[in-house]
Amino acid sequence: MIHKNWEKSKTIKQVECVHNEAEKFVVNNVLTPGKVYDVKNENEEFYFVEDNSGRIGGFYKNYFKEK
Repeated sequence: MIHKNWEKSKTIKQVECVHNEAEKFVVNNVLTPGKVYDVKNENEEFYFVEDNSGRIGGFYKNYFKEK
């Protein structure tokens, strides 16, 4: 249940959103291109960041570039 503590956990790194154009998911409401987000956790496919809603969400890595 590590996901329950991500909002309080320390930031691993920062990534910048490069686009929010998704084929089948609505991410343009929670990601802003050009904005830098704090990564709380990651795996091979996703970054888990605090999005514009203030909650932690998992997003494909192709939406971001590392700073």
